[in-house]
Amino acid sequence: MLAAFEWHILWQRVFHPDHAFVLALWRTVYIAVVAQVLGVALGLVAALMRMSKLWPLRALSNLYTLVFRGTPVIVQIFFVYFGANLLLGITIIPNTVSLGLFQMPGPAFAGILALGINEGAYMREIIRAGIDAIDKGQIEAARSLGMHYRLAMRRIVLPQAARVIVPPLGNEFNNMLKTTSLVFTIGVYEMFADAEIHYSQNFQPVEIFLAVAFWYLVLTTVWTFIQAAIERKLAASERGEELSFRERLVAAWTPVGAWARGAR
Repeated sequence: MLAAFEWHILWQRVFHPDHAFVLALWRTVYIAVVAQVLGVALGLVAALMRMSKLWPLRALSNLYTLVFRGTPVIVQIFFVYFGANLLLGITIIPNTVSLGLFQMPGPAFAGILALGINEGAYMREIIRAGIDAIDKGQIEAARSLGMHYRLAMRRIVLPQAARVIVPPLGNEFNNMLKTTSLVFTIGVYEMFADAEIHYSQNFQPVEIFLAVAFWYLVLTTVWTFIQAAIERKLAASERGEELSFRERLVAAWTPVGAWARGAR
């Protein structure tokens, strides 16, 4: 006989989460944010290496992308956590990472490191494509004004490339929020680990995992709105004085605005 669906468990997990779940939610968010920032930084370095005139830098960038895009991220997580200290002979992943007033468990640090390194391989291609989308004449014009390559890249090319990079970057962060669920395999107490523990206690998989799916959906939905706002901000200079439909509608029904247009 099939077990009945326990609605009260779902209701409790969604609308009345306990303190442990709130901590797990916070850990999911900060792991995703820090790993994504690390991935963007590594991707930028790898993209610039890929564009270098020195072939060893290009080869190293290509090898980095080949390895970390060609192997499963969960294998990379296990390798960083269990193999980094053993392979290098030094303590890369300590039991606890102390950052002043903030302390991070070693498994969480390993998870961030693995996810960030993996993300950097994908961000390399996104950033490279964004830079390639900018007209090469802009670099030449900057050089003619006396700017060296790094200054032209920082002040001319990268700000324009950001408009191309932000949409896929936003999608990558959306994926990162969900990929954090893999770090539970090395003992990180995040949202999926919290769900797994509760499932092992009450054996109600549908209710427990439906609730955690709801919270992942909340996180990705909130980020979707944030991403849309960032994209509108970056596109503002392209629109110039162009008004959105809502702005035109408000202006049309504003008496002072209508009177001013009639006076002209």
